[in-house]
Amino acid sequence: MALYLLANGAAGTTAAPVKVTTGTAIKTMLQFVASATIAAKIVEWGCSFDGSTAATPGAVELVETDVAATVTAHVTAGITKYDADALVGGDPTTNLIQVGAALTGYSASAEGTSTVARLFDLQLIAGTNQYVKQFPLGREPLLQTGKFLRVRMTFAAAINAYCYIIVSI
Repeated sequence: MALYLLANGAAGTTAAPVKVTTGTAIKTMLQFVASATIAAKIVEWGCSFDGSTAATPGAVELVETDVAATVTAHVTAGITKYDADALVGGDPTTNLIQVGAALTGYSASAEGTSTVARLFDLQLIAGTNQYVKQFPLGREPLLQTGKFLRVRMTFAAAINAYCYIIVSI
């Protein structure tokens, strides 16, 4: 199995990645879906914020849903081949990771209406803070085939955020 890192934005090349604003309503900051026949394990995920004053923490969740959000589609260059197995494994967007406006991407413009969800992690995080969760080996959440992994955030006042996931496929 190979490891891939996905962030909530295009890969930073000549400049730092662009921060994405949260919102006062729930917003999918990052969405991932593997190919229709492959389940994926979530190895790690995290987020950080650029808030400048202490305020009410925001709800930040890692959740599997049955419905996609409408997102900005990721591209091959935005998916980091994280380990040696991934580097020799070929193009992740055509073999392992589906990309598109209703597939793998970031910064949702529409949430969709989920009827089934499995919560993998939920935190209240201050907008001046950050959070990283690395799951113990053998206890990683499994994203089922045909389901969508989302990092969703809700804050009382919009702030900017980075978030990422590392998946094993």
